[in-house]
Amino acid sequence: MSTFKYQRVLIKLSGEAFSSKSGGIQKRYLSMIIEELRKLRKLKIETAVVVGGGNIWRRRTHGQGLGDITADYIGLLATVMNGLALREALQKKKLSAVLQSPIAYDLPGVQVLDTVAARGSLRRGEIVIFAGGTGKPFFTTDTAAVLRARDIHAQVIIKCGPADGVYSKDPKRSSNAVKYQDISLSQAIREKLGIMDKSAFAFCLKYKIPVVVCRWQKNALVRVIFGKSIGTFIKPY
Repeated sequence: MSTFKYQRVLIKLSGEAFSSKSGGIQKRYLSMIIEELRKLRKLKIETAVVVGGGNIWRRRTHGQGLGDITADYIGLLATVMNGLALREALQKKKLSAVLQSPIAYDLPGVQVLDTVAARGSLRRGEIVIFAGGTGKPFFTTDTAAVLRARDIHAQVIIKCGPADGVYSKDPKRSSNAVKYQDISLSQAIREKLGIMDKSAFAFCLKYKIPVVVCRWQKNALVRVIFGKSIGTFIKPY
């Protein structure tokens, strides 16, 4: 009998996982991503990844003067850049991977978004990378992660980024902020906690998908897979 809590997972990987504050894609950060994904594949965990693009493009800092739609599409293309880098790095380490996107899929190595094909890839042991967000402006990659998790029937979303969990208030601004070990989606929505955007929370609630929010660090993914406490567990009700 499997000792794993989850057998099929979707990882929401922030752009910060690809680099330090200086931006771009840095080799040592990419190597860490590959090593952590390799551990999951060694355990035969079916693994999908939705990549962010904040290391390359941030609308609030780069998009000044641009129209909203243009700025958002640039951000979506930044996630495709990260996806291409991740796919190549995985393949260099002999880890089978496919990259799907609802935009820019005429680029070499990028497949058109096809979640039926994605489920087949997962069953064959391939890592599936989803880039390009939802393919439409005004939606974050958090929302894309929830929709892709629904499409592939993932048992959990692991949201990895700079935050080590969900807090009652912004811990950078409030000294009395309390970190939740677990919380329901309904409570997170009611308290307007900003760890995910409203549409992502709403879809999680609709499709009953749990979320683990944790800092991107060594062995974080494996700890989640084995059901060990890390970050904050957001219950799907």
